[in-house]
Order: sequence, then C-alpha cells, then structure tokens
Amino acid sequence: MLRSILLRWIVLTMAVAFTSWLLPGIQVSSDFVALLMVSAVLGFLLAILKPILMLLTCPLVVLTLGLFTLVINTSLLYVTQALTNGKFHIDNFLWALLASIIIGVVSMILNGILGED
Repeated sequence: MLRSILLRWIVLTMAVAFTSWLLPGIQVSSDFVALLMVSAVLGFLLAILKPILMLLTCPLVVLTLGLFTLVINTSLLYVTQALTNGKFHIDNFLWALLASIIIGVVSMILNGILGED
C-alpha cells in the first residue's frame, strides 16, 4: 500500500512538473521540494475532497456528461494554489482548465505504463 501511494505521488509530481513546463500560465517554484509539496497537496485534495465534491455535484456531472469533473479538478488546482503559499501559481481559469486536463492525461498514461489503476 505504501508503495502504491509513493508511486502515485511520483506520477503526480511528474505530471505537475510537465504541465508547469508546458504551460506558461502555470508556475511552480524552481526548487524540487516545492514541487513535491505542491503534488502532495494536490494528491491529498484529489484523494479526499474530489470524491466528496463528485458526490455533492452528481446531478451536474450527469447532466453535463462528466464535463463538470473538469470544473472540479480546476477548482482543486485553485485550492492547491491557496494552500501552498506562493509555491504554485495559476494565471487564469483557462490555464487552470488546461492544466487539469494535462495533469489528468499524463497521470493516466504514466499510471497505465506503471501498471497502477
């Protein structure tokens, strides 16, 4: 179980690093510890808060055929920005939306390659 958690954290760290490299509107502090902290906060929010939000907004998720999930992921990126005290910055909603898509896709690909669900 600990191996799985660490592997997911590493995958999320790589996804956040790739996204901040790819998108000019997403900045993570240049030190590696800040990147690990940002991915840990985001991973915690995705594991704990996202299922609760999905349950509370289930009618909207169903009505939009799942597209409201992007809004939830984007909102969690903003919460991550607020909790990391300037180590993670998002310029505007469009960059956050693109970042949530890219982080999700990169995480899915890396988890598929590594054999995680």
